[in-house]
Amino acid sequence: MAFPQHADFVIIGAGIHGVSTAWKLAERLIERGEEIEGRIVILDKSGIAAGASGIACGVVRNNYFQPAMRRLMAHSVDVWESDPEGLSYHPVGYMQISSESMRDDVGQIFAQQQAIGYESVFIEGGNACDSYMRGIFGDWQAKNITGVLHEKRGGYSNQTKTMYALADKVEKLGVRILTGVEVTGFVSENGSGAVQAVETSKGRISCEKVVVAVGPWARDFWSMLGQPSEITVKDLDGNVHEGVDMWRFWQLEEGVLQLDPDTGLANDGSMPPVIHVDTDAELISTVDGSTITEEMWGIYYKPDYHFGGIQGGASPYKVETPWDKVQIDPYGPSSPEFVASDEFAHMWVSALAHCQARYEGTMPKYHREASGGIGCFTADSFPVFDHFRENVAVIADSNHGWKMIGVGHLIADEVLGEKQELLEPFRFSRFAEGKLHPVSNSPYPWS
Repeated sequence: MAFPQHADFVIIGAGIHGVSTAWKLAERLIERGEEIEGRIVILDKSGIAAGASGIACGVVRNNYFQPAMRRLMAHSVDVWESDPEGLSYHPVGYMQISSESMRDDVGQIFAQQQAIGYESVFIEGGNACDSYMRGIFGDWQAKNITGVLHEKRGGYSNQTKTMYALADKVEKLGVRILTGVEVTGFVSENGSGAVQAVETSKGRISCEKVVVAVGPWARDFWSMLGQPSEITVKDLDGNVHEGVDMWRFWQLEEGVLQLDPDTGLANDGSMPPVIHVDTDAELISTVDGSTITEEMWGIYYKPDYHFGGIQGGASPYKVETPWDKVQIDPYGPSSPEFVASDEFAHMWVSALAHCQARYEGTMPKYHREASGGIGCFTADSFPVFDHFRENVAVIADSNHGWKMIGVGHLIADEVLGEKQELLEPFRFSRFAEGKLHPVSNSPYPWS
């Protein structure tokens, strides 16, 4: 089939956001009785799920300290639950397990989950938490835990299976996915700021609307759209900060313990919730008994048949290279820069052993493979969902991406002219207006 010269809607990026946008956009046009053949095109310089979506851990949760994030996540969980089998989604739930310094924050999350009708329970106090966790895992032994927030919804999905199922869904609706096509620029003519065409490595495509959904390449497309690399930020105390970098990068580390996934099952043989632990307990090495850290640390993990073991990760670390020098390419499972470090492996496996006795002495089972990758974060580590140059919608997920499958649906509605209230707290203008999201005591930069 010939490379198209025109498409009404050009979506850049064949990851979770790009394909989910195309999904809802196609369905809306069909509902209107419109033909869509050839009108929606997805471009990707590599392939379906070739970037961050292809190596995501797949966790789906509502657990956020920020009210706007919780509401947005509840919407996304609804989308995941709309077709769990088709989306390769496992609704096993999610647990935020934490020490005393986070109890108030987590209690606030619980209260607001109740306010929006999101099902969860909150257990408080050391003895009560230990008892609750041992009811799920008989070998539970984590120390200093005084709060357990158990979300009954949420869980995880199998990233590549999900992405190929979504791609198949949209192609059957009439969407074209063109891989091996790199976007190199935008064309604006006649003095208009609007984008009339997209320049690519295969030629120019004229268009009516553009959606940029490129994950960790957000910085590059932001520049391509003529947006500022440094911004003014008004913080929550009213202080104004000039010359703040719009983008920053964190290295996300995840890994797999090559045990039979059944090793991680609950007492009753069922698949347990996804486990997330944040604690200030001293972390002792499962290898040599040395102290790894006495500072706050956090991990998450789950048995996962798709990964073939116990899969999870820990807090990321900031990439110290100047933001404009960070190289994202080549982004993909074969790139050595996305294999987690030895320090991460030691810490993560030791943390697993801290939580459950079954993982003691399992360091030899750790498998080095690509996972995690570099995350492109905004100035406040939360997403920007907004519209620029009159007809360009930007999904800059700030590494919250995979679980946010519903964002593409909301953006599709906005592209068709219907503003979505759930996206309002994520506009670019919040930085200058001082409408930032509150932050918690979690060790994670996005919480």
